[in-house]
Amino acid sequence: MNVEHEDVEVNGIRLHVAEQGSGPLVLLLHGFPEGWYSWRHQFAPLAEAGYRVVAPDQRGYGRSERPEEVTDYSLPRLVGDVVALISALGEERAVLVGHDWGAPVAWATALMRPDLVRGVVGLSVPPLVPAMMPSPSVTRHIYGEGFYQVYFQERGRADAEMAADPARFLRRVLVGASGDDPRPDGPRIWTIPEGSTSVDSLPEPESLPDWITEEDIAVFAREHALHGEHAYTGPLDWYRNIEANQGLMSPFQGRTIDVPALYMVGTMDLVLAMRGVPELRSMLTAIVPDLRGDVTLPGCGHWTQQERPAEVNTALLDFLAGLD
Repeated sequence: MNVEHEDVEVNGIRLHVAEQGSGPLVLLLHGFPEGWYSWRHQFAPLAEAGYRVVAPDQRGYGRSERPEEVTDYSLPRLVGDVVALISALGEERAVLVGHDWGAPVAWATALMRPDLVRGVVGLSVPPLVPAMMPSPSVTRHIYGEGFYQVYFQERGRADAEMAADPARFLRRVLVGASGDDPRPDGPRIWTIPEGSTSVDSLPEPESLPDWITEEDIAVFAREHALHGEHAYTGPLDWYRNIEANQGLMSPFQGRTIDVPALYMVGTMDLVLAMRGVPELRSMLTAIVPDLRGDVTLPGCGHWTQQERPAEVNTALLDFLAGLD
């Protein structure tokens, strides 16, 4: 994979980016707990089709800088990183593709700065305008104190549990939230039982599915470990801003996302098990009037572009061709 790496100064911090190809800019925004490497199957197909493909480690992740304050990870700051990155790359506009947490960042950038966004693609997480996620004060009452987003609010607890052995955590979470989860009862909400930990709440897989290898896990773990005991503090601080994001994004209440858009999700994705998501999906065109596609991937879990790279790449290339 002929991918080039560099550091770019944006929005007051240093971001690491991986890049391949030339042409119209496509920014690939990863989610939790991943990094640029989660897009390894997208670089070559998109670059060969004539696009400049750039995947950053977003703030707090991998080789990128980790600001220390919780408030440094608010949604407007994350959008600011994308805006500044487009400019730092010498471009005027980009197509944004986001997965998991990267999807809210992509949706929010299209909402706040449509002048910079040629098109937006969300994998797994649909747009919940304006703050993109329900707040912990709401989800606590729906799912309880063990709901993972609520559990993450205490700074230092989940951070230490995950950083103690990144490979062990990654192996469990990547298989546990995939379409290959050996438990047979379909997608489920991630909850941490009282007395357990974020890592121990996920079973150790007997083997890895075909779409992920021990080498892949080692790459993720090695990149995360660059931040030592704070390997997951930055990434988890994104969750610790969900409540504050409600107020920060309130000026955009009532706005729609008006750029061309595509949404993709797997039938085994845990996001589909969350209350209100099926209803939100049924009304996507009210939020995203220029929705060019709503793609369902049977049997696919949460790690969309890694589990089903061929189908994701085909959908992306079709969407991009429509924009061109």
